[in-house]
Amino acid sequence: MNKPITDFIEKYYLHFNAASLVDAAKAYEKQLEGGSKMLVSLAGAMSTAELGKIFAEIIRQDKVHIVSCTGANLEEDIMNLVAHSHYKRVPDYRDLTPQDEWKLLEKGLNRVTDTCIPEEEAFRRLQKHIVKIWKDAEAKGERYFPHEYMYKLLLSGVLEEYYEIDLKDSWMYAAAEKNLPIVVPGWEDSTMGNIFASYVMKGELKASTVKSGIEYMTFLADWYTDNSREGIGFFQIGGGIAGDFPICVVPMLYQDMERTDTPFWNYFCQISDSTTSYGSYSGAVPNEKITWGKLDIDTPKFIIESDATIVAPLIFAYLLEM
Repeated sequence: MNKPITDFIEKYYLHFNAASLVDAAKAYEKQLEGGSKMLVSLAGAMSTAELGKIFAEIIRQDKVHIVSCTGANLEEDIMNLVAHSHYKRVPDYRDLTPQDEWKLLEKGLNRVTDTCIPEEEAFRRLQKHIVKIWKDAEAKGERYFPHEYMYKLLLSGVLEEYYEIDLKDSWMYAAAEKNLPIVVPGWEDSTMGNIFASYVMKGELKASTVKSGIEYMTFLADWYTDNSREGIGFFQIGGGIAGDFPICVVPMLYQDMERTDTPFWNYFCQISDSTTSYGSYSGAVPNEKITWGKLDIDTPKFIIESDATIVAPLIFAYLLEM
């Protein structure tokens, strides 16, 4: 089999963070071969970084079994799907003045590092359709999680006329087709979460129409209990709530529910460029998680101190034998 990327990293990635990348990829592969499942957490702006071009195939090939992501990553993959040609790249973003930034705002271009998301074509295009789905659910007395509403939006076909990229490059569409479990902690701080809150404030929707973070935690607890017989690994891209929220399910079950037979996460890898320091949770080394009842002494642990937009595609390419 021709595997140029896999062969390249095995030949040249031999030391330091490069070696950690290979070790983590091989251990991820071993997890799957042993029948373990894998949670992938997405923080930062990985959807706007177009991770879907490879992550969608990871989903289709059952190399991830549940996702934890921010509300931004949930929606921005779909925004890229329907408004890609309207995005603006700003390669000299480091040189922008406050006045330059203001001009982008006036043009309806919201910047994420070197990429501007077009407000009208992305945010408002989704808003028009998702609000109808929220209101239809409420009229029927139904309640769903944020990701389930997004699945309904994608699978309904109402966005098809707007598609601007190949559908196979959307990880959210791949997830919707498989009805992949997703948890979205802190969804309220996303654009769609803000829009939903505005409709609640105007009295047009009830807050209860979208299921809450507590309900996400109890859903995750049930999923973990039902799927941990062969072990569940934790592959964390970036820091923040997307990783902090799901990893806590193990000590919650063990300590608070007193289910002392709950297994620890049996693999852990974090891609992060956060400096290890006092008070920096995202920069904490994996061993610290042992003290919180999240990882075992013998859990394979990896930390790759690098840019996730570089590292994650390489690891996924390794898993896909590319």
